[in-house]
This record gives sequence, C-alpha cells and structure tokens, in this order.
Amino acid sequence: MNDSERRLALGSFLRNLRSSISPRDVGLPTGSRRRTRGLRREEVAQLASIGPSWYTRLEQGRDSSPSVSVLESLASALKLTPNERRHLFLLSGESLPPQLNGEEEIISPSVQMMLDELNPNPAYVIGRKLDFLAWNRAAEAVFTISEPSPPHDYNLMWRQFTDPVWREGLENWEYVSQRIVAEFRTSRARYLQDVSFKRLIDDLKRESTDFVRMWQHHEASSTLDGYKKLCHPTLGAMEFEHITLQFPNDPDKKIMIYMPHTATKSRLENYLMESI
Repeated sequence: MNDSERRLALGSFLRNLRSSISPRDVGLPTGSRRRTRGLRREEVAQLASIGPSWYTRLEQGRDSSPSVSVLESLASALKLTPNERRHLFLLSGESLPPQLNGEEEIISPSVQMMLDELNPNPAYVIGRKLDFLAWNRAAEAVFTISEPSPPHDYNLMWRQFTDPVWREGLENWEYVSQRIVAEFRTSRARYLQDVSFKRLIDDLKRESTDFVRMWQHHEASSTLDGYKKLCHPTLGAMEFEHITLQFPNDPDKKIMIYMPHTATKSRLENYLMESI
C-alpha cells in the first residue's frame, strides 16, 4: 500500500483497538455518562503521554510520522499483544525494535490439548530461545524431552550440540544444526539485551566447537521443514515429514510437528499403547 493507504489503515487499526478496551482494563473510571464504546481519544493520549490533537491526527490518517518511542508508548497504553505490536510498527512504516527482555512464555491448556490430539505424531512447542514449552507423549517417546539436561534443562539448542544421543540419532546432523543455529540467531536479534540468551551462547561456546564454527558463519535463517530420519535407541530407524507452524498472536512460539511415515507410525502407535 502507498503512504496514504498505510496511514488510513493505521488510523482504522488504532480506532478498533481503542474501542475494544474497557476503561477498567487500564485503571480508568468507567463513569455513568460514558457514550464512547471503549476508551476516548484523549484517554489513549493520556495513557501514552502524547498530545490529544496529535493522537487524533493519527486516527484520522493525516500526515504524521510517529517515532519509535511514541509507538512503544501506544503499544503499552493499548496493551497490545506481540503480533498487534508488530502490526502497529508495520503500518507506521517503522522497523520493529529489539525487545529488551522477554516476558514469561506460557502455554494455554488448549494448546496442550491440541498437542495431545496429534498423537501419535510427535509434536512440541518451542519458545523464542528454542526452549521446549510443551509436548505430547509421542514427542516424549522419540526425544525424551522431560529428562533434564543441565544447565539448560529443556533447550533444543543445548541438546542439539551437547547430547550425544541427539547427535548420533539424527542422520543429517550437520545440515539440521546449521539451520537451527540460523533460526536461533534470528530470534536472538530481537532480544539483544536478554541475558538468558548470552548465558546459553557462552555455555555452548565452551562445550561445543561445532557450535562455535557454525555461530561464526552468520547464515540466514531458512526452513527446518522437510524429511527427517532419526535413529531411536529403542524404536530403531524412524522417518518423518517435519513442518513448523507459528502462533498467529505470538510468532516467537512455534509448533514443531513430525508426521511419521507408515512403518514408523505403526511402531510409534504400538509403543505408546504399551507404555500406557
């Protein structure tokens, strides 16, 4: 879209957000004579510490260029989700700045229910630092995620480079590892001040010369999807088609799904039945 269309879309986006928020949600009195659904323009301006007339220009799609600090203030005032924040910056023509620190990553019961319904397809959710956040029984059977691996107990990157079982069990370990490192680098760029990333990177550098080598290459992120062949210590050779899905309201979270080939699926189903 051109600049005029983008400004109009930004104004519409802000109006819809404002109308969907109750004054009670942001600590404002509701009052008995309120005619406006949601917040008033001047209330949003007050919460974001910007001028009411300037905020009105934004909603009306008039020529204006909000700074990054103003956009961050609006995102905070309107309690935007990560995806809404990204959309706000996109419509404003600004690049999304790095996050200082990530919020706690929480998985809802409905997501866990969805993972359970995917059995016998192994599936798990990873967060911004590639931590395992949730998984199903099939994923546990294949990857033994619940067994801690100190000091980064439930981190995919840490296991990829320090766990010999993971290394020996993946047919194309080098190829997959390069893509995991590229994905991790992209995520880390959005959280440059998050000290937990630095701790993980420093520990990986100490423990794995392969990680040091790949980390220095600065490869662009590319898909992890496609054919995967694993060698399981109990179930033997296993073949999967792997796909990655993002959460629409939080792209830092990803669902990794492994769809087993026919023979693998049969063995997995029998293994899961026997382990009940």
